[in-house]
Amino acid sequence: MTSRILVVDNDADMMTLLREHLESEDWQVTAVTSGADACAALAQEEFAVVLTDLVMEPVDGLAVLREAQRLQPGARVIVMTAHATVESAIAAMRNGAHDYVTKPFNLSELTMVARRALEDQRLRDENRRLREEVQRRYRFDNILGRSKAMRSVFDEIRAVAESDASVFLLGPSGSGKELVARAIHFNSGRQTGPFVAVNCGAIPETLLESELFGHEKGAFTGADRRRRGLIVEAQGGTLFLDEISEMPLPLQVKLLGVLQDRLVRPVGGNEEMRIDFRVISATNRDLPQLVRQGRFREDLYYRLAVIPIHIPSLRERPEDIPLLAEHFLERTAGALRKPIKGFDEAAIKWLLSHRWPGNVRELENVVERAATLAHGPLITQDDLRVDLAPGPLDEPGVRPTLAELEVQYIRRILGETRGDKRRAAEILGISVRTLQRMQAMSKLGDEALSDRAAS
Repeated sequence: MTSRILVVDNDADMMTLLREHLESEDWQVTAVTSGADACAALAQEEFAVVLTDLVMEPVDGLAVLREAQRLQPGARVIVMTAHATVESAIAAMRNGAHDYVTKPFNLSELTMVARRALEDQRLRDENRRLREEVQRRYRFDNILGRSKAMRSVFDEIRAVAESDASVFLLGPSGSGKELVARAIHFNSGRQTGPFVAVNCGAIPETLLESELFGHEKGAFTGADRRRRGLIVEAQGGTLFLDEISEMPLPLQVKLLGVLQDRLVRPVGGNEEMRIDFRVISATNRDLPQLVRQGRFREDLYYRLAVIPIHIPSLRERPEDIPLLAEHFLERTAGALRKPIKGFDEAAIKWLLSHRWPGNVRELENVVERAATLAHGPLITQDDLRVDLAPGPLDEPGVRPTLAELEVQYIRRILGETRGDKRRAAEILGISVRTLQRMQAMSKLGDEALSDRAAS
C-alpha cells in the first residue's frame, strides 16, 4: 500500500510549507500549485491521500475531488478551506471527501488528520484483501472432490447460491457441511454481508437463547450490559445453524417465529427489530425421525429444509481421499516449511483402506499430524497410522467389542488434547455435548487425565 500524499494549493508558500512538514513525517509527497496539475498527477501516480485547497481557479478542489474519485477511488481526499467557506467544505464531505481542515490550522492538527486518513485507507485495503482471500478460499472449485457424489453436491449448491431459500445440509460429522455453507454464502448476492456460524450443540442450553437473540441489561442475573444476538449480527448476510437438532424445543418455537415474521426480540426486551438474513442449517442426525419422536418441531423442520442437500461421507467417495490428502499435506508442509513431496504407495493404500469415521475432518487431522512428525520426503504408512494405547484389549485372543474400542479411542484423544473437550470433540467429529454425555456414561474424562498424568 502506498503512503504517498498529493498536496494541492495555489499559494506557492503554503504548498512548500505543507510539503516540507509532511516530508518531515517520513511521508512521500508530491506538491503542485493548481487543480489542473493535481488532476494530471492523479493520472500518473498512485496516492493514499489527496490534500487539496478548496478555492482555486480555474480548476477548484471539488474538481480535484471528482477526478480522484474517478481515477483513484481508494484515495482519501482532505479539503482545506478558510473559516468563511466552511459550508463548502461540508458540501465536499457530502460529495465524498474524507475530512477537512480550516485555515489557519496548526501543523500538528494537519498531521493528525493525515494519519487518520492513511490509517483508514490501510484498514480498508486490509479488509478488502481479507475479503478477497476469503472469497477465493470458498470458491466452489476449492471444495475438493472429483467423485460423482461430490459433483452432484456442486451442482446443487451452484443452483441454490443465488436464491435466498433456506438450505438444510445433512451429512455425518466432519463431512464439510460448514465449508459448503460458507461456499453458498460467498457465491451468493449476500457475499459482502456477514457469515455467522452458530454450533447449537457446543453452547450450553442456558446460554443459547441469549447468544442467538441477544439480551437487554438486567434481563437475568449477570446481564450487566445490553448485548446484540447472533441473529442480529447476521443482518444482511447468512446465519449458519450447525447441529440444529441439538436446539431445545422452547428455542425452536422462538426461532420459528423469527423465520416467519423476520422480527427478533432480545431476552428481556420489548422492542422488536426487523432483520434480513438467509438461514442455512445442518445436522448429522435423522431430523425426520426426531420430528416423529416429538423432539423437533415439524413446522420448523419444513421451514428450514426448503432445499435439502446431502453431504456424502468420505466412505461414499473414496476416489476423493488421495486428492484431499494431497491438499492437506501441501498446506501443512508449506506452513511447517518441510520439503515433503507426497505419500508413498503403502501410505496411499492405508488411506484408502481406513474407514474414516470422522470423515474429512479426521483425514485432515491425520495428515496434519503425520506431516508434523514425518522425517523423510514422503509420508509413510507408519507416519499416518495412529495405534490405540496398549492395554488389555491388545492381548492375544482378546476381541474387544465396538463399544470398548470406542471408549479406548476417545480416552486416547482426550489424553492427546490434555483434557481439552472442545479440541477432542473436533478431532472425533462429535459435539462437545455428545462428548460430555459419553464421559458421564463411562467416566472417560477422569480416566484419560489420570492416564496422562501417570505417563
